Amino acid sequence: MKVTIPKPFTFKGGKRAVLLLHGFTGNSADVRMLGRFLEKKGYTCHAPHYKGHGVPPEELVHTGPEDWWQDVINGYEFLKNKGHEEIAVAGLSLGGVFSLKLGYTVPIKAIVPMCAPMHIKSEIVMFEGILEYAREFKSREGKTDEQIEMEMNEFKKTPMKTLKALQQLIADVRENVDMIYAPTFVVQARHDKMINTESANIIYENIESVIKEIKWYEESGHVITLDRERDQLHEDIYAFLEKLDWHD
Repeated sequence: MKVTIPKPFTFKGGKRAVLLLHGFTGNSADVRMLGRFLEKKGYTCHAPHYKGHGVPPEELVHTGPEDWWQDVINGYEFLKNKGHEEIAVAGLSLGGVFSLKLGYTVPIKAIVPMCAPMHIKSEIVMFEGILEYAREFKSREGKTDEQIEMEMNEFKKTPMKTLKALQQLIADVRENVDMIYAPTFVVQARHDKMINTESANIIYENIESVIKEIKWYEESGHVITLDRERDQLHEDIYAFLEKLDWHD
């Protein structure tokens, strides 16, 4: 069985653009429904893939936050080159961390960090997450249990330099969130088991944005874009974007 990997996407709406960023070990499917929703409302949406994502997990561990940040910047430039003057960014988890970093690096119309971590997880916990992702990927490829175990044993021997770098990225962004002035809508799922939910308050309290909102989704888990309150989330993000002073 061949795994169908989601591809990066660009949905052409109007002049207003939104860069959509997926999570660590995720792919564009994380934000595809949100992209389709915003496209119908007249927004152009672009979702890149980070290097080593949406491909076999063996490739993931040879990449790191610097590679992924370059993919984020390339996504931003892609929209700029298509003539979009004003670009908002919405990101899930690691994508939320990158959305905040964009906010103090380049001109951004608005930022929507969704379940974005500001606390560092131990490398052991992060490593477990990667193993779980690798196992799931292999089973979706239709490999036998025996084959999966063999490949997993090899995979566990790979040095994971990525995890240290990921911890450093989160620490750096947390250090700099007080340099964010763009309108920001902080989204957090109440039943998020992946991150420390206090992260949402840290972001909300430390950004310098005059226009800022925070909302807790009481029924959702970490991948809030695919969870039971996703329709409400879509509406809320759209309502937030509509309040802004776009030049079109």
